[in-house]
Amino acid sequence: MSDVPPDGSGYFLYHSIGMFPGKGTLIGRALTDFSSAWGAPDDSQWSVALRARGQFIDSWRALINAPAGTLTHAENVTSALYTLINSLPEAHRVARKILVTADCFPSLHFVLAGMAQRHGFELHTVPLRPGETWVREEDIVAHWTPEVGVALLTSVTSTASYRCDHRTLIDHGRRMGSLIGVDITQSIGLFAFDVAAAGVDFVVSTSLKWLGGTSGAGILYVRAPLLEECAPELRGWFSQSDIFAWNLDGFRYAPDARRFDTGTPAILACVGTLPALQWHAAQDAKTLLSHNRALSARILAAAVSLGLSPASPVDDRRRGGSIMLRLPADRSAVVLAALRAEAIYADCRGSTLRLSPGNMTTAAGVERLIGILARSAR
Repeated sequence: MSDVPPDGSGYFLYHSIGMFPGKGTLIGRALTDFSSAWGAPDDSQWSVALRARGQFIDSWRALINAPAGTLTHAENVTSALYTLINSLPEAHRVARKILVTADCFPSLHFVLAGMAQRHGFELHTVPLRPGETWVREEDIVAHWTPEVGVALLTSVTSTASYRCDHRTLIDHGRRMGSLIGVDITQSIGLFAFDVAAAGVDFVVSTSLKWLGGTSGAGILYVRAPLLEECAPELRGWFSQSDIFAWNLDGFRYAPDARRFDTGTPAILACVGTLPALQWHAAQDAKTLLSHNRALSARILAAAVSLGLSPASPVDDRRRGGSIMLRLPADRSAVVLAALRAEAIYADCRGSTLRLSPGNMTTAAGVERLIGILARSAR
């Protein structure tokens, strides 16, 4: 094993969990403070808990410029998407198509495929072209017809780090009369996303990846005129304006995003993620992106000299924050073991090495990465 400490300089997993300076300490402090309040023998627990959840929601609202009452907490992107599709008026889904791409996050495809028959829609998946790693906009447009009731776009793909052309696709979708959603999981925290400027109907995301939050801290945003039409099947006492309205025959959905809440809410993920959202809000967005771009450029240049072809775009305008490199067959485990031995942390999907340099990754860490790839990837 190397004497190189795991200080974050060789951390390339911002497409996975994400990191920021002092993360463990700050999350630990937040959870400790919460446990003290939750464990106090008084009646303050729920005021503390719901205040933390509200701060989480407000932090996310500020991050994507979501109006008050349009965003709520969800456990993950899969449950958020299920809740949204399940709640839509039938005109948007029954005997209609829901459009996704073959490079979407697989979990979202899984849930939609399982819902299709019961909810009466056709799941239409835009395929990859042979030998390519991301779906082209022109292919999405060709498959996106007026029969599409809902389209789900992936802002940045998890397998190729392809950054889609939101404007072209959203403008086309509006002409088709479709509802448009975006999964911003692999982009938010590095690239800005403004729901008002984008003009989308819904957004799903997690607080992991470039934000560096915890698992269980997802979100669902729904545009105000649409959410008023939504009637989630999974509902509970927190789906109401007055959570203590317990007349069994008097249930009424809250007029805002609270209608997507269900029973007693999970709080710990919101508490554990607040330090990440607060840290990110204090950073300069241009500095974070320029740091990523400088380190990414060095990796791409080295990949050429090492004979490793990228599976992600080389054009900064079309690439997210990650670089995917094709490894020779059967080298993935060898490469990852060699990297880990030198405190370099990355992962593979099949024979594709995924590298995401972020705020703690350093130029020295990149050079260590390149040196190990030179020895082990060929």
